[in-house]
Amino acid sequence: MSTANPLKVHITGVYGLIGNLAYQHLVAQPEKYDVYGSGRRVMSSTRADADSITRLPDDHFMIADLADAEAMNAAIAGMDAVLHIAAVPDPSASFEDVLSSNIIGTYNVLEACRKAGIKRLVYASSIMATWGYFVYQEPYRAIYEERQADIPAVIPKVKHTDPTHPTEPYSASKVWAEGFCHTYHDKYEFSIVCLRIGGVNKADRSDSPPAKAVWCSHRDVQNIINLALDATATPRFDICYGVSDNQQRWVDLENSKERLGYVPQDGA
Repeated sequence: MSTANPLKVHITGVYGLIGNLAYQHLVAQPEKYDVYGSGRRVMSSTRADADSITRLPDDHFMIADLADAEAMNAAIAGMDAVLHIAAVPDPSASFEDVLSSNIIGTYNVLEACRKAGIKRLVYASSIMATWGYFVYQEPYRAIYEERQADIPAVIPKVKHTDPTHPTEPYSASKVWAEGFCHTYHDKYEFSIVCLRIGGVNKADRSDSPPAKAVWCSHRDVQNIINLALDATATPRFDICYGVSDNQQRWVDLENSKERLGYVPQDGA
């Protein structure tokens, strides 16, 4: 890509943990990307580390609540691509909170893209779209409950083509959003990659066996988001898991490798 014409990318939730990791990675490539962002406030989220947050220039940041359609229209106008990462990330969140941010908010982002003629979008879904396998179905439940003797040497992998299995309003909202992204791909020819991201945390490590099984390192999440963004240059609708290569990983990464070129660098 020409240095005179970098891709204008907007990141929703840019001061959240994953949003800011994505910003740090892309802004370090100014010849390729001109990176903008929005959020509900000018501060880090509770999941991010305030000391390590990279601030955006004032002219590249806009306060915009996902539930405010006009604010999202204004924030996204003029962009070439959107990384929709903002969400209520809490599995214990109420349906009302999830409805406002994750459902209405995602609709507003997709509509803002449609109105602005933006066809490229990466959606931050979650491994929790299939969390029910982990907590209810063997042999995955053995990992979740830390019954090491019951975990097979070769763990069968849950694929992106397997039925979704949400467990509460948060994970169900991710399933809904994946479906609505598919709608915009079909109806408006959006090029979209939905990333089912694993457990990303401030410490960039996981200690318990269940957390290790779904962990995604900072550099792995940065890499797969970058790869997904680049992949939207060609027409597609993909759902890809984004986790590190963990010893007890139970989701399939072959599709992520085939469709995006993703090869994790880390593992737990």
